[in-house]
Amino acid sequence: MAATKTYLTVPYAQKDEAKALGARWDASQKKWYVPPNKDIALFAKWPTIAAETITAPASQPAGNNTTIPGAGIKRGFITYPSIDDFSAYNGDEPPWG
Repeated sequence: MAATKTYLTVPYAQKDEAKALGARWDASQKKWYVPPNKDIALFAKWPTIAAETITAPASQPAGNNTTIPGAGIKRGFITYPSIDDFSAYNGDEPPWG
């Protein structure tokens, strides 16, 4: 039995088999692992992943969201106006005027 998690390379088609043997899914790493209390020999069918290849999840969420001062919020290819550029429509004249 291992003292820490042992990560496995489990193909999607075999995930139910690994789960039935006691493997657990690590959502942050998106990998299957053998918990410390399980016998690693049960999972010999799947290669293990070296611990140094496992990285900590990024603190920033993935995506194209970037705040640019004075330019609004950029999402992908569309730039939206920032709150500083907002003016309320009073109904007297068109806001696009």
